[in-house]
Amino acid sequence: MVIPPPVRWIIRGRDLLAGGRPLVMGVVNATPDSFSGGTPSMAQSLELAGRMVREGADILDIGGESTRPGAAPVDAAEESRRVVPVIRELAREHPGLPISVDTMKASVAREAVNAGATIINDVSALGDPDMARVAADTGAGLVLMHMKGTPSTMQQAPDYADVVDEVVGHLEERLGRALAAGVARTGVALDPGIGFGKSLGHNLGLLGRLSELRRPGLPVLLGVSRKSFLGAITGRPVGERLAGTLAAQAMALARGEADVIRVHDVPEAVDLVKVVMAIRGAGG
Repeated sequence: MVIPPPVRWIIRGRDLLAGGRPLVMGVVNATPDSFSGGTPSMAQSLELAGRMVREGADILDIGGESTRPGAAPVDAAEESRRVVPVIRELAREHPGLPISVDTMKASVAREAVNAGATIINDVSALGDPDMARVAADTGAGLVLMHMKGTPSTMQQAPDYADVVDEVVGHLEERLGRALAAGVARTGVALDPGIGFGKSLGHNLGLLGRLSELRRPGLPVLLGVSRKSFLGAITGRPVGERLAGTLAAQAMALARGEADVIRVHDVPEAVDLVKVVMAIRGAGG
């Protein structure tokens, strides 16, 4: 197997992938209703974030609006209230640590970047028409993720002629919008949106053909941690899906098809990356 060299992901002049290994992005859900448990208070969010940093997370992803299937939307003011103070304090406590804000709203993204975030993780891939301008104006990195519909509707019988072709086409179109708005290509990453408007078959199809998503110079971010498709396969509830999560991540990393893994279980993910990279290195 030929493993492609690591791509560059340059955020404000810093090459996040310069170490030549996949990055671990720790999830901090500053919400009361996340599918995998939230941290509804600032103190809880900071405690979780601090632990993830100690455990070896390369990036922290802070979100203030649940995107679980069926979730109701949160207004921008409430979302900002949840995430901006957390980001500001994390940026103060951990200078130089890349912090991502998980938001679909341009106004929230701008406030978060002003508070110290350096990456905008947009699960709607520019659903807010002002988002690309925020990324361009601030120089923040931008993750474009595919989602069919909205969190409240996305799992209502999702349908595709060819899920991989449609996801790739959608992300290419949104990438074009971002570049046209002045976003630097070296600051963009792509996410296939596992679990966001996809059936079990769609998710497995994407994971089996993940290489088709890769584009020159664009990292692939993969979020499979504890998701429902793993429960459908294993019969495990959300709190018992670590083994399934690690299996899916290991497949993508071993094939060189993912550059960032978004996780809830940081120590296990860090160990996974170390082992996969050691085996890849031993194999030349």
